Amino acid sequence: PAAASKWVRLNVGGTYFVSTRQTLCREPKSFLCRLCCQDGPELGSDKDETGAYLIDRDPTYFGPILNYLRHGKLIINKELAEEGVLEEAEFYNIASLVRLVKERIRDNENRTSQGPVKHVYRVLQCQEEELTQMVSTMSDGWKFEQV
Repeated sequence: PAAASKWVRLNVGGTYFVSTRQTLCREPKSFLCRLCCQDGPELGSDKDETGAYLIDRDPTYFGPILNYLRHGKLIINKELAEEGVLEEAEFYNIASLVRLVKERIRDNENRTSQGPVKHVYRVLQCQEEELTQMVSTMSDGWKFEQV
């Protein structure tokens, strides 16, 4: 029983996650740490029929949160919105992760706003095969307009 108590079962939006109290308490002021260390009515969290803590949040975004607590790295799948992870990090009150996600969002915004330099060329006269070769070497995003 003593060894079993170090494991915590969470039911996040209908998906089960299992972790250790030590992992969940990496951020002492977080909701997850308070949940397993202050297991009482003041937190107001119910348990389901399996004894898992019920958390009414999106399980899709909980994975990166839990993995961050496990190893301290922010890893987000490409199909997940960083803003969604930020929202969950704020909900769970994981301050270091909130800072990290905000930094990453800011870096991505800076990178996209500086986009690649594009040049516009005006072709006055050329042979058909020259035109074909020129059009085939243009990168995506170009529009070709006859004037």
